[in-house]
Amino acid sequence: MKLDDTWFTEICEDAGSAFSLKITSKLHDEQTPYQRIEIYETQKYGKLMTIDGLVMLSSRDNFIYHEMLSHPVLFTHSDPKDVLIVGGGDCGTLLEVLKHQSVCKVQQVEIDERVTRLAEQYFPELCIANNDVRAEFIFEDAIKWVKGSKDARYDIIIVDSTDPVGPAEGLFTTAFFSECIRVLRPDGIIVQQSESPLIHGHIIKSMYVAMREAGFDNVQSVLFPQSVYPSGWWSATMASKNELLTEFREVDAKKKVFKTHYYNKDVHQGALNYPEFFSEYI
Repeated sequence: MKLDDTWFTEICEDAGSAFSLKITSKLHDEQTPYQRIEIYETQKYGKLMTIDGLVMLSSRDNFIYHEMLSHPVLFTHSDPKDVLIVGGGDCGTLLEVLKHQSVCKVQQVEIDERVTRLAEQYFPELCIANNDVRAEFIFEDAIKWVKGSKDARYDIIIVDSTDPVGPAEGLFTTAFFSECIRVLRPDGIIVQQSESPLIHGHIIKSMYVAMREAGFDNVQSVLFPQSVYPSGWWSATMASKNELLTEFREVDAKKKVFKTHYYNKDVHQGALNYPEFFSEYI
């Protein structure tokens, strides 16, 4: 929602709050078969992509979200080789995943191809790994894709989705998580963006319940800042059947051979710790 022609404003009814960015121009406005995608140039945050009036990413701070959705789970798994990204059309998560040399194959299943094509045009810095031979793009309904996938196919599933409304609503259910546990290998891990711990506790709590009902015995969230999202505080939640999620390859994380802007070993360790009220959700 726009306050006027010089500000983009997203109102969060759940929090009784709003967040605004000063814009200098609108670069793109398109209604796809699935959603409305708008792209703006902002005064201080670079380019801004919104979907159905909600902020998806900005040039200035997207690295926090993409790194924290990717590197904690990849360094928690002992040897990640085959990765599935559900959603992630802007390709920022794909870029981070492909920094890991152990990864042999990444399939990105995004329902709306236009998100990716517009990211290539307006956020090319996120798409520099799109031609990596390990990357495969599939523009289909990810729920159907997972349901049609063979057993024990992936080491890691990363669900980089929008909020649990519209096309993404089915990604937050026991039925979907049950299919994910089937297509994961015995030591496989799923991670999913899980909204704000401050204002979306009901969503986080329902995810924990759904993941456990699906058969994931271990569930663990990581918490991190994200200034353009409601409350400025966000989370991602990992789940596994067998693997402990509070432990990770600390030596490998400390000696990582690639550059990050936010993630490091100490950030990972800190993100595993919960504030007192979080116990209400888990």
